[in-house]
Amino acid sequence: MMFVLGILLLFAGIMFSVAWHELGHYLAARKFGIKVPEFFVGFGKTLWSRKVGETEFGVKMIPLGGYVRMIGMLPPAKGETLGRSRRTGPFQGLIDDARQQSAMDVLPEDANRQFYTRAPWKRIIVMAAGPFQNLILAVILFAIAIMGVGVPTSSTTISTVSQCVLPATAPQTEQCPADAPPSPAAAAGLLPGDKIVAFNGAPVTENDWRSLQEAIRAASGTVTITVERGDQRFDLTPTLIRTQAQDLNDPNRVVDVSFLGVTPVPTIARQGPVTVVVAVGDVIVRTGQAIINLPERLPNLFGSAFLGEERDQDGPVGIVGVSRIGGEFLAAEDFTATQRVLFLLNLLALVNISLFLFNLLPLPPLDGGQIFPALWEAIRKRIARVRGKPDPGPVDAAKLLPVAYVVALLFIGWSAILLVADVVNPIQLPF
Repeated sequence: MMFVLGILLLFAGIMFSVAWHELGHYLAARKFGIKVPEFFVGFGKTLWSRKVGETEFGVKMIPLGGYVRMIGMLPPAKGETLGRSRRTGPFQGLIDDARQQSAMDVLPEDANRQFYTRAPWKRIIVMAAGPFQNLILAVILFAIAIMGVGVPTSSTTISTVSQCVLPATAPQTEQCPADAPPSPAAAAGLLPGDKIVAFNGAPVTENDWRSLQEAIRAASGTVTITVERGDQRFDLTPTLIRTQAQDLNDPNRVVDVSFLGVTPVPTIARQGPVTVVVAVGDVIVRTGQAIINLPERLPNLFGSAFLGEERDQDGPVGIVGVSRIGGEFLAAEDFTATQRVLFLLNLLALVNISLFLFNLLPLPPLDGGQIFPALWEAIRKRIARVRGKPDPGPVDAAKLLPVAYVVALLFIGWSAILLVADVVNPIQLPF
């Protein structure tokens, strides 16, 4: 039941994210007086629709995206009569047909409500509004998770105390050998449940184990640790020892640090808005790098889908895969309700960051494929104005249609391979 619930929740969240994206386009287009005949989530056969005003809202069968149809996306060609082109070329028929189809949507009374007639900056806002809706939603989801629920962290309360010090090469056992020296924490009398409130006289922030850990590692010799045990507060004076341990910032690096011999109690603590900003920025950078590396992921994805090769656990995942991950996490018995909520919120936020960045790529038919021509048009207009030349007019986005079809075919092929891989060789969560 929880597995199915997780799949449904993630799928519904992704579809909401798609609709939220399209809502950005719709509201911006209406703001600038552009007519919007259709607003659909999905592609293919219409499952449900309802017309409100001049716009038909609905849901289609294939849940792989959505679209808002605005009239006049393609400008008329210069020096041509509709449907009668004097030019030839391998793609000219395709371009002319698309231009003619675009013009057929425009009624005489809507001539001044076409997309291409708006100033470049307005068209940029209309096309960028969709991706930025996803960014806004991602920030909201991260804020709910980080500020409202909290993030997994370690408290300054002691969970366990190492009773002895063993060499790194020695077998790790629950009982200490008779000749093993006691750990600094055990020798000083620290106990599980003790809450560290100060280190060498400096107050320790509750649930900020990382800062306390850094202070312990940097200290040397005998230190003073103030603890709370029940209703009592007192000082203990362990003598730290030096040892080799992983660097906190680079797990692949071993450094010489001081050792106390305690582990903290894990907890979930709410954080402030700065943590939200840092988290969003970090995810944007990592997601951007992942998108750039997508082409080199194709061989592994194809092999895991059709050749039985091992799936890259850090590789791309589609709607089916994301929904399945959500179902598996909710079905796992080792997590609390709070951890499940955090996982779903963060996963959906990651999906929205991906939609934000992917749609800004300057490739038609993505949103960036309309933003780039509008930017180029604005630059051309400014150059012509400075040089005292006449307005060069709108950039002919129809000339990019061959690129749009190639990109669309590549995207369909990529989505198909991803779907097969997510079904036959899904990414496995590490638990």
